[in-house]
Amino acid sequence: MQVGIGELAALTGALLWAIASVVYGRMVGQRLPALLLNLLKGAIAIVLLLLTLLSQRATFPAVAGAAVGGLWLSGVVGIGLGDTAYLMALSQLGVRRALLLETLAPPITALLAWLVLGEQLSGAAIAGIGITMVGVGWVIVERNSAQPMKAIVPPLNWRGLSWGLLAELAQGSGAVLSRQALADTAMTPLWSSLIRLVGGEMILVVLLAVYQWRGQTLGSSCWRGGKMSERGCLAIALAAFGGTYLGIWCQQTALKHAPTGIAQTLLATSPLFVLPIVALLGETLTLRSLLGVVIALVGIALLFNG
Repeated sequence: MQVGIGELAALTGALLWAIASVVYGRMVGQRLPALLLNLLKGAIAIVLLLLTLLSQRATFPAVAGAAVGGLWLSGVVGIGLGDTAYLMALSQLGVRRALLLETLAPPITALLAWLVLGEQLSGAAIAGIGITMVGVGWVIVERNSAQPMKAIVPPLNWRGLSWGLLAELAQGSGAVLSRQALADTAMTPLWSSLIRLVGGEMILVVLLAVYQWRGQTLGSSCWRGGKMSERGCLAIALAAFGGTYLGIWCQQTALKHAPTGIAQTLLATSPLFVLPIVALLGETLTLRSLLGVVIALVGIALLFNG
């Protein structure tokens, strides 16, 4: 397999999601409920996508209604439910452990793609998926003993683990639904991103209405006065621009132009990009973390040649 636009888009999306995860985990996740955070970042991304489509004067492609419905459903499952579950895991497990669980997305997605789409992967590609998972896992499970990252790696709890597993199942299912709607159709990544986000926002509005009906509130310090409030709201906007608007655009481009299992594997390399970010934030990188990157890169190389 040659390196193409799908693979490059997946790696770019992984980088953007890594940055957004650090922002959410450090500045927003603990102060803004996951459900409301997901709704806000999705709304910002929808506005940006609409402006982009208007600037390009892009007309809606001629595709079957089943493809549109599949993309909408993938947004409900992958974005509305999956991203909310991931943000819950992020707030309870921290950036490293939440991203560790994303290494489960490739095998889940590849298995679903095999069952639903009949996609086949070569032996080298399968080995690449496995090696990439090992490398990413090697990086994430390490804990820096010299500088305990209590804010980033709190004690593991089963509730957070459950949210993380649910997130990967939902996101894997959403990826397969997206691939099924995108493959061999005229649907463009921009339009598919918009449809998926609309589906995600609709289910989030329903869930918020249920919260209100039950008398529960989702207030947050983000809306109160003070310097931290302004900083938190700015963090939401920036992370939504990079992690949701650009990130989902890259994701849909990857799913359009690359096999589902390979695209999802490369999208799950976000933990590798976290390393230089946390290094800039003052964490010391160890030999073990660097070896983990090398192992994962070997797996990616196998994917590119599988």
